[in-house]
Amino acid sequence: MSGVLLVPHHTKYARSISRLSSDSAIKNTLGLSDEQTSVLGTINFIHFILEQEKLGKQYSRVIVNQKNELIGVITLKDIDALNRTCHIGTWIGQAYWGKGYNQAAKKEILIYAFEVLKLENVFAGAKVSNKRSQRSQEKLPYARINVGNEFQYEQQKLEAEVKEACILNVIEKEIFLNWLKES
Repeated sequence: MSGVLLVPHHTKYARSISRLSSDSAIKNTLGLSDEQTSVLGTINFIHFILEQEKLGKQYSRVIVNQKNELIGVITLKDIDALNRTCHIGTWIGQAYWGKGYNQAAKKEILIYAFEVLKLENVFAGAKVSNKRSQRSQEKLPYARINVGNEFQYEQQKLEAEVKEACILNVIEKEIFLNWLKES
């Protein structure tokens, strides 16, 4: 599996994030506008992320590969310290698809979610129309797939946010940490 480094957001990454997120495959999947993927829109996104992190609502990192190339973004969002849950979102630039970066980035941020933030459940969702995202989540050996009936509130929250039918999956602390020990 490919190694990655998760680094804090900074405006020095705005051009690279803008370039990758402007690709139609990324922009359309994420539902972003041209304005949002512009360099200025990306700077605004970075400032938003940094503010949300100060409030404890999100934990987001830029994904860098072993060649020191910025390849995407991964975020723990809607962090609920009381219920010890959050949702995870990841996007990887199209040029870096199929190289194991998604799983490597998820492994690193999930260690943080469970060991530092002390969360119990991390929810991962995918639009029903986004087969690629569904397949990438199905490949995670520690995820329970299609748990929307079990976690109806989280399913409804996700679908309200993206305004589309979704598949909800969950990564549970005990299952993930056991997998981590064995891998």
